[in-house]
Amino acid sequence: MSTGADRTAFGPMVIVAADQHEARPLVVDPWARRLLPASGRLAVALTRYRPVRQAMITATEKRIPGLWASMLCRKRYVDDVLVAALDDGGIEAVVILGAGFDTRACRLPALAEIPVFEVDLPANIDRKRAALTKALGRVPDNVTLVPIDFETQNLADTLAQHGYPGGRTFFIWEAVTQYLTEDGVRRTLDVLASASAGSRLAFTYVRKDFLDGKQFYGARAAYDDFVVKRRLWRFGLEPGDVAGLLAEYGWREREQLGPDEFTARYLRPAGRELPVSEIERSVLAEFTG
Repeated sequence: MSTGADRTAFGPMVIVAADQHEARPLVVDPWARRLLPASGRLAVALTRYRPVRQAMITATEKRIPGLWASMLCRKRYVDDVLVAALDDGGIEAVVILGAGFDTRACRLPALAEIPVFEVDLPANIDRKRAALTKALGRVPDNVTLVPIDFETQNLADTLAQHGYPGGRTFFIWEAVTQYLTEDGVRRTLDVLASASAGSRLAFTYVRKDFLDGKQFYGARAAYDDFVVKRRLWRFGLEPGDVAGLLAEYGWREREQLGPDEFTARYLRPAGRELPVSEIERSVLAEFTG
């Protein structure tokens, strides 16, 4: 049964694939286009022409100002902190919650010898398996695709059934929490509260003041669509409340990034003049028990 959330996996990868035509893409990803359906590949092919690419950016920005750069920067950030953790040593597995069409297992050499568990709604897992099989001929040996309904199934049991070994793990929870209820978020954090010391968690969240309709950040149309009409976005946080929530489950916030940090860290060095959305923020945490 479709929830609506299972139909949101393609958009971020279209943006990543289109950005490959820039002189300095924010995320270098030759796989994004290959995993898209034919219609997506055609749209991305047309974005090699700057006017077409700019038209796509403009259409995206009308919906949520800063969305284009926000999606790219959050993905680049997760890449960076993941690779840094792998370089430090000790990470024994990677678990991607709400993996969608994430391509990290294909494009990051540092993951080649690390077991990667990609967890998502059954419909998205089916699409991902088909896309990987078409592009590669098979699912990579180190990747396990794990279908789950986050609201009704137990994450720990489902991972164990698919061979997750435990140990020090890097968890990725990118662009997922807003689609869950608070109970769903807390159930996931309950599972992560059993992580091994030194595990890491990179995740994103949508601001609660946006979901509550107190601040629209120029994105009233997105609020009316995602929050009011389709009721897809249900959970949010205020930046100052993140550390307290994580601490309840044994996690320590290491850093939190928003528009200012992303602009300084990624856009300005790349010579890219793009706004970054105020609605979404990214967090890195470490499990201390």
